[in-house]
Amino acid sequence: MRDRLEQTGRKFIRSFMPDPHRELFRELPFLLVGGLDGERRPWASLLVGAPGFVTSPDSRTLVISARPGFGDALGRNLTLGAPLGLLGIQLETRRRVRMNGTVVELGEGRFAVQVEQSFGNCPRYIQAREPVFVAEPSCVTEPRPVWTEGPLLSGVSAGLIERADTFFIATASPVARGGDPVEGVDVSHRGGKPGFVRVTEEAGRTVLTAPDFSGNLQFNTLGNLLLNPRAGLLFVDFTSGGILSLTGETEIVWEGPEVEAFTGAERLLRFRVTEGTWIENGVPLRWSAPRPAPQLSSTGSWSR
Repeated sequence: MRDRLEQTGRKFIRSFMPDPHRELFRELPFLLVGGLDGERRPWASLLVGAPGFVTSPDSRTLVISARPGFGDALGRNLTLGAPLGLLGIQLETRRRVRMNGTVVELGEGRFAVQVEQSFGNCPRYIQAREPVFVAEPSCVTEPRPVWTEGPLLSGVSAGLIERADTFFIATASPVARGGDPVEGVDVSHRGGKPGFVRVTEEAGRTVLTAPDFSGNLQFNTLGNLLLNPRAGLLFVDFTSGGILSLTGETEIVWEGPEVEAFTGAERLLRFRVTEGTWIENGVPLRWSAPRPAPQLSSTGSWSR
């Protein structure tokens, strides 16, 4: 696999955005963002705006005309030179593209990111659902209930995760900084059947265990985690607009009975919660019931 990826990987990741990627970003009503806090811990965030709030004046720049929502960690950590990972995902068509780069401009209600890495992903494991706005995008900055989560999650947050069929994961290289294409932040999608994330407790901390299925064989997320086990997870309540954002430490389970207990898993990702936030009505979007993708039939379930 190493020899194969040595030949294909260089073509897969570009230092510019192809036109189809730029067009997809312009069509989106929401954007996933991975960033770092003051302790260099990854967090995943979700920005919203009317389609067109993300623009691309050239193939190496994205301009995002949106502000982080009330209570979102990105609002405290969006600075010039900050490395960010961006994921543009259109759930209804199951299209997704990723762009990792550096903040090069900050303005009133907008910021610009310069491309360091740009690449597409296949539509596997994406639950197709249609987004609809229920309020103006600008309302995300208005005060709303925000609950702090500690290492042991509340029943509400744990319940959301146990029902989830989707989450987003932010990771970073060991020395994430701007200007170097191999030292930055990335944010990615993970999906499966409802209940594909297992919630347990160990030594007073909530532990989340999720299967890792066959993908594009680039190992962008796992490569980061092998070198820097910190990660940020984001779960969206698609019916209420609630946002659960967590940060913690991970480990990869490569083989053994636990891997075999989930049909279709090639390995497992285990995440131990450090802290997080639950933002009620965090985004003014609601999504229709999922239309399962054909690939999801191979993702199995946990053996009891």
